[in-house]
Amino acid sequence: MPYQYKREPLTQDEANRLANACQDHEEKLVVWTLLDTGLRVSELASLTKAHLDWQGHRLMVYGKGGPYGSSSKRRGIPLSPRVQPLLEGHFALHETFGMSPRTIQRLVKRVANQAHISRPLTPHVLRHTFSVTAIQKGISLPALQRLLGHDRLTTTEIYLNLSPEEVIREFQSKW
Repeated sequence: MPYQYKREPLTQDEANRLANACQDHEEKLVVWTLLDTGLRVSELASLTKAHLDWQGHRLMVYGKGGPYGSSSKRRGIPLSPRVQPLLEGHFALHETFGMSPRTIQRLVKRVANQAHISRPLTPHVLRHTFSVTAIQKGISLPALQRLLGHDRLTTTEIYLNLSPEEVIREFQSKW
């Protein structure tokens, strides 16, 4: 199997520092949504009011999908109590998300600097952080696969690069 570059997810401390470093509504909207949903940056940028299932308290997202990335795969992503009021409030006032993928990337870098996170941080690292957090909270691998919109479980496994300390801690807590 060819070498697969693995992005290092944020530690729980770094994720908390990043979330707490958000200074305004726009920063919270982007950072908290990425941390709590695992959306791709392109999926976040293309959100519209129509993607919000108001009664089901979830997002209906059309992800990559298809052999040529035709955005044909539809999946539901439940909204956390932290993100739900932010997104519902935003889409009560706006029809679209209103930011390009590049603007979102710049915003994440700015908040990372505010949080004093020195390593490179991108929206995709937050997707990896969401994946590791979900597994640590007990979400099954098949459920995570559906949340991330992956066709193959092997793709989802790329996102599960737990640190050696986390592996030992989990073993000790379960054994």
